[in-house]
Amino acid sequence: MIRGWYTSASGMRAQQWRLDAIANNLANVDVDGYKKDMAAFKAFPELLLRRTGDDGVRTNPFGSSDAAPVIGKLGTGVELNELYTSFEQGAMKETQNDYDLALDGKGFFTVQTPWGERYTRNGSFHLGKEGYLETKEGYPVLGEQGPIKIQANNFQVDKRGNIWINAAYEPGDMIAREGNTWEETALLDTLKLVGFDVERYLEKQGSSLYRATDISGEAQVIEAENRPRVVQGFTESSNVDPVLEMVQMIEVNRAYEASQKVVQAEDTMLGVLINQAAKVG
Repeated sequence: MIRGWYTSASGMRAQQWRLDAIANNLANVDVDGYKKDMAAFKAFPELLLRRTGDDGVRTNPFGSSDAAPVIGKLGTGVELNELYTSFEQGAMKETQNDYDLALDGKGFFTVQTPWGERYTRNGSFHLGKEGYLETKEGYPVLGEQGPIKIQANNFQVDKRGNIWINAAYEPGDMIAREGNTWEETALLDTLKLVGFDVERYLEKQGSSLYRATDISGEAQVIEAENRPRVVQGFTESSNVDPVLEMVQMIEVNRAYEASQKVVQAEDTMLGVLINQAAKVG
């Protein structure tokens, strides 16, 4: 009977983990490039029940055998196996902002931070005070040659991540896109797009940034033919479906209540058992 308490309590704890993941997903549903968290669970090792009252060994002319055969299995609850990130593609959202970039396919932008290189799917960038392409937190976006220095209205990014500038103008000129034919262009740099052996095990760092781990493997620059398609003037929405998350939240609440009722029922039965045993004694 005590085992029932532990089994139910483990179920309640599992639903708490699920609820935390769902709440975090809903809180970030409007964050560009956010990838939802998901909880995976596993059963505790099953307990083998054997017949009692035997010494466990039976001898015969051919040796010995087990005298207590297995008569069944009893699950002892559930535990959290892992919290992982689902990197399913999010929807494309048009912004008409030249600094915004979206990735269509597997891969990550590379960002320079005080703690080293970090990786993101959030392509909501802007032009920093010193002319570098930066994240909203002020971290420079990296190309294959380093931080990307550009000018307003004087750059284009093609689907391969190549950054082109209008070579007909000197740095420092203010260029209006209207009337600009872009007949004379020069390759400035190429976005440093990276991939991982097992991206599922990247570690979230906040501000839409990820850090490589021993399990995910180190970042590897994606070759040109395998690169995700880069779309300028768009951002990638989060891959969170708010309707699905709300349905799962209802499921979690009902499962938690069911485990709660089991605990109450176990407590009632144990109370009756103790009181009846006391009367008989």
